[in-house]
Amino acid sequence: MAGAGAAKRYAQAAFDIAKQQNELDRWERDLNQLSQALTGDAVAEFFENPVVPVAAKQEAIEKALPNPDQRYVRNLALLLLERGRLGQLPDVVSDFHSLVLQERGIAIAGVTTAVPLTEKEQSELRDRLSKMVGKTIELRPSVDPNIIGGLVVRIGDNLIDGSIRTQLSQLRNQMVNG
Repeated sequence: MAGAGAAKRYAQAAFDIAKQQNELDRWERDLNQLSQALTGDAVAEFFENPVVPVAAKQEAIEKALPNPDQRYVRNLALLLLERGRLGQLPDVVSDFHSLVLQERGIAIAGVTTAVPLTEKEQSELRDRLSKMVGKTIELRPSVDPNIIGGLVVRIGDNLIDGSIRTQLSQLRNQMVNG
């Protein structure tokens, strides 16, 4: 858990710098590029191997972000490497993306349904949720046949459970408990 907090702190620091520079889009693009370049078992093994010299690891990061305009993101990656936190880069990127969405008034809605939603259903749901929370909504749909029907929506800390499974469970509890 301590790692998750550290990732948030690094993401917040990066976000503050990117916002100050008015370069949120570039930072996000560069962070995603770095994250993709450092993805994979072989790459993780390279960076986690204590036998590999730190200079070689630094050189690999510099090659992943060679453009001089990418120096701040490169410096962030080198700092993560130096502090033994490079493995948290995906969390930093995810937290950074969440901060960018928040800055732009966009909320992420995780939506679970029993069957996949059509594009039209997604659009209608996006509009309804947007009116409810007063923000633009980015849907993250998933399918779980166990909810039987209906949907479960999570926006931040808010949960809307309109699943048939939950309704049946509540009905059963009412019948048993009187």
